Amino acid sequence: MREDERFEIERALDLIPHVIGASWATTWFRLNKIKRPTREEYRNKVVEYVKFLENLMDAFPKSDNFQEIDSFTKKRYNEEIEKILQGKNPEIEKRFDRYVDYD
Repeated sequence: MREDERFEIERALDLIPHVIGASWATTWFRLNKIKRPTREEYRNKVVEYVKFLENLMDAFPKSDNFQEIDSFTKKRYNEEIEKILQGKNPEIEKRFDRYVDYD
């Protein structure tokens, strides 16, 4: 698959964790007045919200034209979730630090 064929999907999958996952997770913790969640709790909550988009990974038609991008999308999506859970997504770690340091 050419880079230009997957560029937009890569950008979306790069942004979903912190734009959607971390934003919703942070809001959830604030509204529940949980000021100091553990990193693991925060990461798990981010993943919970990212998983709401799981159906989006099945949005492409099931035809030969979309087989490669479909496979790529699902693989990258699962990799992003693993990175979050392992603390290897720097944006999520930064958002956690900002949240617990916020007064």
